[in-house]
Amino acid sequence: MGISKEAAEAVNPKRYRRADLKERIKALSPLERRVTQDGEDEAPFTGEYLDTRKAGVYVDKVTGAPLFLSSDKFDSGCGWPSFARPVDSSVLEKVPDRRNGRNLVEVRSRSGGTRLGHVFGDGPAESGGLRYCINSAALRFVPYADLEKEGLGALREFFGNLKDGQEEKENES
Repeated sequence: MGISKEAAEAVNPKRYRRADLKERIKALSPLERRVTQDGEDEAPFTGEYLDTRKAGVYVDKVTGAPLFLSSDKFDSGCGWPSFARPVDSSVLEKVPDRRNGRNLVEVRSRSGGTRLGHVFGDGPAESGGLRYCINSAALRFVPYADLEKEGLGALREFFGNLKDGQEEKENES
């Protein structure tokens, strides 16, 4: 699916590089800091956004860069919010995670290096087969009705004919 020039600019990671990154990191809660900066994971089934079913965009908690659409969120049963794909491939970077003898692929926000979680190859086949398993502590949810106010109005195009106040039908796979 092609996206408009405005939406492409709205997801451009360079737009979210922050001069005040150190101050933003200091403002995080201890859990948010451990997850986004130190590579820890929140406990499974405890994250704020695990059961969120509203229409909107999940953004990087540190930089505010858009990362995932609610329409790509699904229930994988893993204990963390799971997404089939990012809003655009340019917003994430993947790095090997070999800590503690693991052989995983860690996912980071390209705009600020925020550590988000991991990606696995067992997601919905019809959406590309990936499962982005993301810590709620690394995210902030922007409801559809607030996209314009948050400077993300161009991303409304991803939601079709959805109207303010209308709930999105989530994929409950």
